[in-house]
Amino acid sequence: MANPKFIGEEPMILSEVDRVIRVVSKRDAEPNFRTIKTKEFIENFSENISSAKDSEELVKKLESLNLTRLKSEHIMKLVDFKPKTQDDLKVVLQAYPLSLPKKNQESIIGVFE
Repeated sequence: MANPKFIGEEPMILSEVDRVIRVVSKRDAEPNFRTIKTKEFIENFSENISSAKDSEELVKKLESLNLTRLKSEHIMKLVDFKPKTQDDLKVVLQAYPLSLPKKNQESIIGVFE
């Protein structure tokens, strides 16, 4: 059995994960447990997945805000769920020890309107 090694860890948006899962599904005759579970997760959130081009534009807009507390993992999660209100934004970011001023929250929500 193969002995995989982690080369790096980088957050990805759901549209990119979906593309990678499709490639892996075509490559492997029988997908493994993680591939199946990831595919199920993506199918549950399929209405939130936009095209890769649209997602990349949103990432660039969020990065252009230059919010020092907002890291790439936060940006990817925001692009995946596209919060429309401050309450939605708080729900998306509640898993992270992150506090944003109201002004920054409004600018983030403005990107998705």
